[in-house]
Amino acid sequence: MTSWKRFILTVLLATGFLTYPGSLRELHSQEGTLSIEINKGVPKFRVAIADFQARSPEDTVKGLTGEFNAVLFNDIDNAGLFDLVSKSFIPSHSPGTVSELNISDWTNPPVNADVLAFGNAKIEAGQLTVEAHLYDLKNPAAPSIIGRRYRADPTEANARAMAHQFADEIILRLSGGVRGIASTHIAYVHREGRSTEEIYICDYDGYNPHPMRVFNSLSLTPRWSPDNTKIAFTTYRLGNPDINIFSLETNALLSFPRFSGLNTTPAWSPDGEKIAFCSSMHGYPDIYVSDSHGRDLRRLTFSVHHGNNSPVWNPVTGSQIAFVSDRSGIAQLYVMDADGSNVQRLVSEGGWVDAPSWSPDGQFIAFMWKRKSEGGNFDIYILELASRHWIQLTQDQGQNENPSWAPDGKHLVFSSNRSGSYQLYTMLANGKNVKQITSQGKNSNPNWSH
Repeated sequence: MTSWKRFILTVLLATGFLTYPGSLRELHSQEGTLSIEINKGVPKFRVAIADFQARSPEDTVKGLTGEFNAVLFNDIDNAGLFDLVSKSFIPSHSPGTVSELNISDWTNPPVNADVLAFGNAKIEAGQLTVEAHLYDLKNPAAPSIIGRRYRADPTEANARAMAHQFADEIILRLSGGVRGIASTHIAYVHREGRSTEEIYICDYDGYNPHPMRVFNSLSLTPRWSPDNTKIAFTTYRLGNPDINIFSLETNALLSFPRFSGLNTTPAWSPDGEKIAFCSSMHGYPDIYVSDSHGRDLRRLTFSVHHGNNSPVWNPVTGSQIAFVSDRSGIAQLYVMDADGSNVQRLVSEGGWVDAPSWSPDGQFIAFMWKRKSEGGNFDIYILELASRHWIQLTQDQGQNENPSWAPDGKHLVFSSNRSGSYQLYTMLANGKNVKQITSQGKNSNPNWSH
């Protein structure tokens, strides 16, 4: 197979059009064990979440309070940072206010909690009002960690948003300052039946999926800008695969030039001022960089019968770009300086590599890999840049593709056909706590907001 054909197959695989059958046999880590530490030295608190109490007679309050409770519990569970008390251990009489709290109910077996979240919801002046508390049960002298009151119109979306906001505050306080991801979003490629692939956006837990904008043409590879106000993507809406940029603030396309040939896999620089992308405007696919308006175009790689694609910036320094190239005969993972110099191969074992995603702290790169020695499926791996050690996160679960880091550096989203059709899944960066977040249609190529 020629290098050019291999590259086209790489693009098709990255967008979910082609798959390979098979499975891996065992988990591996290169040159010893690479440990992905989720808590990073922060104590793993045992957290109890009492059901918030509905304190208004309106029929809507009970339902909205139930929605708030379900979302808050799910958010804290998804965080993967705490020892979360099972709902089966929660006392039947949950406190709605501080005066109703009996600390021994929550510190004695079987609850044995260190921290408790509790509160109430009601309608005040036509608005849903949630009073939320987080208490340190082991510090009776100064137990209050968080005391908040949230107000908004009484809708399901607002009840969910309040729960997300409170969950993120809990995570921030108990995780050593790590920002929670409950209020983040995921962009991805969605196809329903025989319709055309469109860019969709959903909440981090898969709720509220909706099209970014319907173009009725093939749209692929969505990438959030660092300030989350724009999405760069590949679209065939004018016939040729072009890079487009969509403003979520104005709900309109922004100016970006059309180049000849294939143009795909856009990547924003950390400051949002530049875009790296793959283009075949001069023949074989190469990596180019322009400003965010497509001006000041610079070519970083110069192909000779091979292809280069899928660039991603070091999010901390902005001085390096990781990318995929088949210059060795098959698609492999490389890194170079942002001016195209100092090219280094990152994985030496062989096999087909694609879709690199750089962790927010700059220490790791997640990618999909069909390892030569194992054969079979694509799986998700993480490479530590300093040691060049890697760890495999998925195994024997169909094709697992296109990982993308959450802004907390502790979670990944990826697409997989393990359930039959391609759907989106999230997991911790150590491969645990895997959760399916979409179920309708075909969903692939996710990208997590910042």
